[in-house]
Amino acid sequence: MTIKVKICGLRDEADIDTSIKYGADYIGLVFFTPSPRNISIDRGKHLVRHIAGRAKVVALTVDAQDKAIMQIVNEVQPDIFQLHGSESVERIHRVSDLTGCDIIKVVKVRTSEDAKNAFVYKNAARYILFDAKPNSGSILPGGNGKPFNWDALEKITLDTNYFLAGGLTPENVGRAIQLTNAQIVDVSSGVEVSPGCKDPVLIRAFLKAAKGL
Repeated sequence: MTIKVKICGLRDEADIDTSIKYGADYIGLVFFTPSPRNISIDRGKHLVRHIAGRAKVVALTVDAQDKAIMQIVNEVQPDIFQLHGSESVERIHRVSDLTGCDIIKVVKVRTSEDAKNAFVYKNAARYILFDAKPNSGSILPGGNGKPFNWDALEKITLDTNYFLAGGLTPENVGRAIQLTNAQIVDVSSGVEVSPGCKDPVLIRAFLKAAKGL
């Protein structure tokens, strides 16, 4: 089984180059002001030019309005939108129609009941991404370095491949793949030395561990 990897929250060219060199399939750019990984539209535009088609570009937004979505579409031109907020099925369809992009909808998981929410979205979004449900009151909807009990996905069967996120690291990603049969994994804080500051050594280690190299 070929595992695909998304490195999320990248902000500079060197980390992008490291990610792509060692096999990243998706590069995630965060457009959410409270996040330490947030970048400006201008920065996103520059980074997409640097990526130059070497990996798929994912624009992460959180309950963004049409105006913000369209600014990202027109100026950054990502391949995929990741909706990481409380977007409804109707909102997912709206963003898909507005952008013409594939949509990743995040489902936040603590229990198996949470994981079943994926079935609500599966016909609206191209992909589902399972992430750990943040603690109550958390400002950030993801990227908190918090894993969830992967057994919660045991009885989840989707028609499409899904992304697995939530506290993944070079040390645990192999086990996570074995337990969940995920074909796409997503990491952000697990390859950082501090919030928003990626470590090229950890990026390389994660990619090698995920892809079994």
